[in-house]
Amino acid sequence: MSAPPQSSGTPITSRDQLIAYFAAGNKPRSAWRIGTEHEKIGFSKDTLAPLPYFGPAGIRRILEDLAQKFAWEPLFEGDNPIALKKDGCSITLEPGGQFELSGAPLENVHQTCDEVHTHLDQVREITEPLGLGMLGIGFQPKWPREAIHWMPKGRYRIMKAYMPKKGNLGLDMMTRSCTVQVNLDFESEADMVAKFRIGLALQPLATALFANSPFTEGQPNGFLSYRSHIWTDTDPDRCGMLPFVFEEGMGFERYTDYILDMPMYFIYRDSEYIDCSGQSFRDFMEGRLPALPGELPTTSDWVDHVSTAFPEVRLKTFLEMRGADGGPWRSLCGLPAFWVGLLYDADAQADCAALIEDWSIAEMEEMRRQVPRQGLKTLFRGQPLRALARQVLEISSAGLARRAVAHRSHANECHFLESLFESVEGDEVPAERLLRLYRGTWGESVDPLFREEAY
Repeated sequence: MSAPPQSSGTPITSRDQLIAYFAAGNKPRSAWRIGTEHEKIGFSKDTLAPLPYFGPAGIRRILEDLAQKFAWEPLFEGDNPIALKKDGCSITLEPGGQFELSGAPLENVHQTCDEVHTHLDQVREITEPLGLGMLGIGFQPKWPREAIHWMPKGRYRIMKAYMPKKGNLGLDMMTRSCTVQVNLDFESEADMVAKFRIGLALQPLATALFANSPFTEGQPNGFLSYRSHIWTDTDPDRCGMLPFVFEEGMGFERYTDYILDMPMYFIYRDSEYIDCSGQSFRDFMEGRLPALPGELPTTSDWVDHVSTAFPEVRLKTFLEMRGADGGPWRSLCGLPAFWVGLLYDADAQADCAALIEDWSIAEMEEMRRQVPRQGLKTLFRGQPLRALARQVLEISSAGLARRAVAHRSHANECHFLESLFESVEGDEVPAERLLRLYRGTWGESVDPLFREEAY
């Protein structure tokens, strides 16, 4: 989630300003960049316990040491450092202490991987002397919700109270789940719509390929991507596949209306979060917000509100691909490579558009429902998803080859897809590998996972 908002900006007096926020994302192809975000779970190496915020070996200590040793600038909420920023990157905290790197906008996947390497090296240098580790996985595999420490951020207090009113698993999403996502640019409104549709249609496929959350509280949970399942019972007002994206007339205006119709969480004023949960941004624009009567929103209020939508693909001034579980280092490079190959090469994007052209909303929704449990064994038009995955990976690989971005010994970015091809050819996604180890050499214990899958 985001760093602290700013209670500032131009007053909003018309709906056109809201639409213009999204339209400002249009960029020429030469300015397209890649932004990769990933979350990880901190733990004590001695006890495997989740990390508190406070204490000599807590999250706050990690933030302070990173800032001091590597010249990150801390951001505060009250007296508490809750984020860091440097060179276009930020480090932020999810509600349960999940440690997130939001990478800088970079030109290619090679740079993304270098960025990830540097970040993980820095984190290890700080955490190892403290006896701490960081785990790459899609869901906390061992500890119950009650064992997780909440981070001292005002927006999370409001969301914690509101989430149970809308679904049964929202608090698990907040405190125990981890993702890796990539943010991509678009050239025009039409290009945004095309990418949005491809992203939504193929998001279940990405979920299957990166599925990596098969354990809950030390036991197999019956899912390959439990993290993905959680989103189906979090908040129907702000989650899901967004069928309207495939309708005629989709564009910045239609997405603006979706966000306007989504209930609010909060507003930020004078360094404080004000609870607006369930209230209407439309009323806010009329000066009739119960939490702040007579006041009009600013552009920063709109940006904050946009950030509280959680569909499978999210539009800001770029598109966020949000369907993948967190995982090992190869996932952190493989996910941006997968989507860049599909959407940053014109021929590959056209191939994807042709592939999904006759898919129905019902088919896509059914694939979304089945993938968290079945992964690549999900049936799509009578065939396991594995065959479709191979086809899409070949499109992505061809797109990366045509980009021809060389780096050191590599002529292009295609090698970042190798682990995904291995999953398809070996018919074993990351979660299935973890389950095999759990039933074999791990002796039906998840404890070895903290050692073998840590960064």
